[in-house]
Amino acid sequence: MQTSSPVLRSRYDGLTILLHWLTALAVIFLFASAHIWEILERGTPLRKGLQSVHISVGILLAAIIIGRLLWRLFTVSTGRSKQQPVAMPTLMKAAAHLTHLALYLLLVAQIILGFLFRWSQAEPFYFFGLFPIPDVFNFDSIMTKTFGSLHNNVAWALIIVAGVHALAALFHHYVLRDGILRRMLPGSEGRP
Repeated sequence: MQTSSPVLRSRYDGLTILLHWLTALAVIFLFASAHIWEILERGTPLRKGLQSVHISVGILLAAIIIGRLLWRLFTVSTGRSKQQPVAMPTLMKAAAHLTHLALYLLLVAQIILGFLFRWSQAEPFYFFGLFPIPDVFNFDSIMTKTFGSLHNNVAWALIIVAGVHALAALFHHYVLRDGILRRMLPGSEGRP
């Protein structure tokens, strides 16, 4: 039986690109919605509605991240994730790997903290009003403030690291002109 060497790709596959941009959009929406509802009057339908959508999009983000991790495991284990190497200093490669690791860890932590924060409030919450999310844990109400504070702090850390990630991609595109950003853009095959 003949084994073939993995094909090196010039860009990421469509599912990886889709999951990346869905993650980015969800994170931006979640961060913005949390800060918008803080300026709205407590108890108003708009504030409660925005919080409800925030929770539902957070649940969607959890599913997206699980999908990303499973897809990454699959593509790595089958050799489908091989990218054409880009000439880059070792320190820059290490920084990229650390940034990606930090993003994944912060995303997972943020999702877990979001669920813990909601469960600590001992109120039912729903996925787009369709069905309730069951209480898995019961917490003392004193934990609500702790989980809420941690959820907020991790959100800021996530936005900062994601901002650094985006700036690095733009630096690669406009300064280094090495094609890194084009690998993750939808429909960018052959674009200069």
